[in-house]
Amino acid sequence: MVLLRHELGGVLRAHRRRQGRTLREVSQRAAVSLGYLSEVERGEKEASSELLAAICDALEVPLSAVLNDVSVRAAEVEAMTAALADLPVTGTSGVSASAA
Repeated sequence: MVLLRHELGGVLRAHRRRQGRTLREVSQRAAVSLGYLSEVERGEKEASSELLAAICDALEVPLSAVLNDVSVRAAEVEAMTAALADLPVTGTSGVSASAA
């Protein structure tokens, strides 16, 4: 299952790192606490639309570009999950772990 907050956090972190910026710099420009921004980047907190817009402004990245990147990442995760679900289960000998 895809959790958008994980993908969103990864995209925001990637943009920030590509720019060589610190969490502190971005949090100050976005007027959000450093700890909260860190939690958003780690996918632990869901950013409101207002907070997301402020972070995008601080990173000087259009919100539409961030959302597009999230969409691409979500599609990749969904494709991998579907591919894994189609793999046959191997290594079972018909003996339960309790009987072995």
